[in-house]
Amino acid sequence: MAIRNILNKSSDWLKGEGPHHDIVVSSRVRLARNLAGAPFPGWAKKAERTAVLERIRPRVEALPEMGDAYSLACQDLTALEKQVLVERHLISREHAAKGVGSAVVMNRRQSLSIMINEEDHLRMQSIRSGLQLRAAFRAVNKVDTELEASLDFAFDPDLGYLTACPSNVGTGMRVSAMLHVPGLVLSEQINQVIQAVNKIGLAVRGLYGEGTEALGNLFQISNQTTLGEAEEGIVDRLQKVILQVIEHEQNARQTLLQRRSNTLLDHMGRSYGILKHAYSMHSKEALNLLSLAKLGCDLGFYPEEQRHAVDELFMETQPAHLQKGSQQKLAAEERDALRATIIRQKLAACPEPDVVGVLERTAKQAGSSPEEGEKKQGEGPGESAQEGLI
Repeated sequence: MAIRNILNKSSDWLKGEGPHHDIVVSSRVRLARNLAGAPFPGWAKKAERTAVLERIRPRVEALPEMGDAYSLACQDLTALEKQVLVERHLISREHAAKGVGSAVVMNRRQSLSIMINEEDHLRMQSIRSGLQLRAAFRAVNKVDTELEASLDFAFDPDLGYLTACPSNVGTGMRVSAMLHVPGLVLSEQINQVIQAVNKIGLAVRGLYGEGTEALGNLFQISNQTTLGEAEEGIVDRLQKVILQVIEHEQNARQTLLQRRSNTLLDHMGRSYGILKHAYSMHSKEALNLLSLAKLGCDLGFYPEEQRHAVDELFMETQPAHLQKGSQQKLAAEERDALRATIIRQKLAACPEPDVVGVLERTAKQAGSSPEEGEKKQGEGPGESAQEGLI
């Protein structure tokens, strides 16, 4: 399949479906595997990497899950095409830097992606929309079992699966969820959550993983330990923590509505005005403003039919996607102008935030009048976001 077919088709996990999709953008499970007796990619010579690729790639392409799949050699992809795949989380930034001897195979729905000769010989990942960690695990575990029937993986009876990085030894599994938590950020509770999550052995990272910034109020929470714990146990533990973070985010949103509505309304109004009328916008600013628009959809400030347009803009306004859509090389200033134009066009039909309606519904749910709700503006937040995370 040609790369243009991938670039012109949106990933299934971007559809905004699944349990708790208003907060959990995606669930991902990744497995690292290596062939016994072959040097890790980082230590292998070009001929050795090519030999590993020739051994693995046909078996990956023959998987039942990869019928009519996209199979792409890294040296055949342009830098722009690689960056589009990075922005869709289909390959890593590290894999985008690879050339001869590396490849990626993914299904047509772009929910299953297998990198060959990244840091390890195999990096298999399943990604789903919403909170679907167990479904993602079942999908990638099935692929792992099928490949292990024809490939001899490096495995130690005491340590488990052997990987290039010692932190992945054991199950070789990374389980993660991408969360949209503007409530915790605006209520200044996000640092408490990060500290609590870190204390229980989980990691919190930015939009594109380790070493990246948490743009658009998007954070990845994942396991750090892969040794000495069963795969199902890792999934279940992360599932439990994610559900607790979801509860804290929901409480934070209600606190903003009931006790800090002026602050919330100010953010809604400013984001609406800039998104609808700006003529130049940097990617970082766009993500942060679109985050507020997405929150507005969740809280009822905007009609439900606007949600899909906002969700699509998160990806369409990324630098490589802009470049791909324009089909020409753009300078930074040109990208910023095009980004603003696309946002204005996509949100042209979006009405002003329904402030009155939201405040009336909030007051009714709280059992008070809107005027009484305004009197609570000075009150502090509710239960600390650090409490209850275990």
